[in-house]
Amino acid sequence: MTAERVTVSLPPELLGDARGAVAAGVAENLSALVADALRRQLSRSRALAELERVLGGRPPDAALEAVRRNLGLAPT
Repeated sequence: MTAERVTVSLPPELLGDARGAVAAGVAENLSALVADALRRQLSRSRALAELERVLGGRPPDAALEAVRRNLGLAPT
């Protein structure tokens, strides 16, 4: 896959956590970790937009939190 170099600024603690994740083998390198996180965020955003389209609006926060709990995800 072709990649394009970009520059981003991150809070020091977030960058430290990301470097720690790479050192622990979570991702091959920092670029791969960031690309994966961005891919997941964009997928989540598209899924929520589709849900809003199907339901005719954003689901109530309580419903979203219940789904997150059922899936074992952290609350927002």
